[in-house]
Amino acid sequence: MSQQHSAAPAPTPTSAAAVSTVGTRRDWWRDAVIYQVYPRSFADSNGDGMGDLEGVRSRLTYLRDLGVDAVWLSPFYASPQADAGYDVADYRAVDPMFGNLLDADALIRDARALGLRIIVDLVPNHSSDQHEWFRRAVAEGPGSPLRDRYHFRPGKGENGELPPNDWESIFGGPAWTRVEDGEWYLHLFAPEQPDFNWDHPAVGDEFRSILRFWLDMGVDGFRIDVAHGLVKAAGLPDLGSHDQLRLLGNDVMPFFDQDGVHDIYRQWRLILDEYSGERIFVAEAWTPTVERTANYVRPDELHQAFNFQYLSTEWDAKELRTVIDRTLEAMRPVGAPATWVLSNHDVTRHATRFANPPGLGTQIRTAGDRELGLRRARAATLLMLALPGSAYVYQGEELGLPDVVDLPDEVRQDPAYFRGAGQDGFRDGCRVPIPWTREGSSYGFGTGGSWLPQPAEWAELSVEAQQGVAGSTLELYRSALHLRRTHPDLGAGDAVEWLKAPEGVLAFRRGGFVCVTNTSGEPVRVPSHGRVLLTSGEVAETDGDLKLPADTTAWWTTA
Repeated sequence: MSQQHSAAPAPTPTSAAAVSTVGTRRDWWRDAVIYQVYPRSFADSNGDGMGDLEGVRSRLTYLRDLGVDAVWLSPFYASPQADAGYDVADYRAVDPMFGNLLDADALIRDARALGLRIIVDLVPNHSSDQHEWFRRAVAEGPGSPLRDRYHFRPGKGENGELPPNDWESIFGGPAWTRVEDGEWYLHLFAPEQPDFNWDHPAVGDEFRSILRFWLDMGVDGFRIDVAHGLVKAAGLPDLGSHDQLRLLGNDVMPFFDQDGVHDIYRQWRLILDEYSGERIFVAEAWTPTVERTANYVRPDELHQAFNFQYLSTEWDAKELRTVIDRTLEAMRPVGAPATWVLSNHDVTRHATRFANPPGLGTQIRTAGDRELGLRRARAATLLMLALPGSAYVYQGEELGLPDVVDLPDEVRQDPAYFRGAGQDGFRDGCRVPIPWTREGSSYGFGTGGSWLPQPAEWAELSVEAQQGVAGSTLELYRSALHLRRTHPDLGAGDAVEWLKAPEGVLAFRRGGFVCVTNTSGEPVRVPSHGRVLLTSGEVAETDGDLKLPADTTAWWTTA
């Protein structure tokens, strides 16, 4: 006897009882599913082609019904937008592009009423060059006390014409820019993003005040941008390499992952713990090993850290098992939850990464085999959501959106694209506004077009086109998130029990739950483990076995 399985539309948690538990359960962050909203590309409320806070607010019920626990908002602070808001001019103001503080307050309040938590981005490594401190530091010239709050240095060479050291910007070129009076300032990213000097007490005082400002506004936590970069090695020593980007995340760097950052986060944790409601910190920390990442989530520091090692892993059962084991082993001694993530605003969407051959990295310019990419992406999502700990979802991945790899050069805004070296500069492809409807000038994003052009084929990937359609990627996510919340053996935890499986297949048990993922290019026959809960693609059960197609994941319950 043969039986087919596919994702059916999930129940919608619309009752007050269903959503009230989301915001009140203890240790919520240990198994939370956190949805990243890139505000300029999520929803546009005023028709100017740019997403905004009121647009996000208008779509909160969609996020509640999707089944996520919290919403992480990328920066919406006052900014010249040299790097999409990661160049902050005023940390206590909303950029008019996105609204105002009243809009932020309304968003936070409405989210809470729906049982959703709000996490905001914090950018403490650097400011905008339009920040009041930096503008005054430049205007006042050498010797200004404000220059000590950044890294100003005289240059090398006979007339100071050479940078103070050999550090390179992540976006390409030297990490130093010279001002008119002859001194140089450090910027690990764009020249418009000067790095703070965290050895100066005024910097720490300011950010402790900023934390309190937003905590008093009611936010539930902070995602810390470049959490590994605040402290630089004493004396700013030369690195001695002219291919520094290849070392990022793989080797010790004098400007990243210095031990001094942990003193900062211990001070911050004391502030956070003064507030009720289990507020949290999440680190964006690129480190050489997952063991180094674990240092950021010790009990008196941060709560979570992004698992970039997992994000960077190829679609291969052996490699995935290795990084899963290492992650769980590294987090267990510090008592922190593992986190799992497949996409974000800085990398090519995983539906496109998995559509291409392995070894191309996390920024890819080719569309690849889109059917293959989506099939693997769906399977990878079910694998991720089955793992113990917390998971992150990047806006639009629940629609199966690919990267837009053919954007015209004239519309690109990634600052790395305009520099001669550094990051590949193709992050705009994952930032194209998401489609809500089949029709309209921007497929429901807004009434006035969109700041980046959307492909015509996105009409059939829209929320409208997928909602309520059995087997659609949207309904797969809704079903998976519903099961993740309701199955007693999913969510928080620190271990999996690996099961025997064919080559190219991952199989593990968590209590009365079993997940099997076929990363191979061929179908495999695996034993049934009880009742099938959900599959990422069509499967067939025959005489107690299940034929699992290539690039497919299946969930069972043994209860």
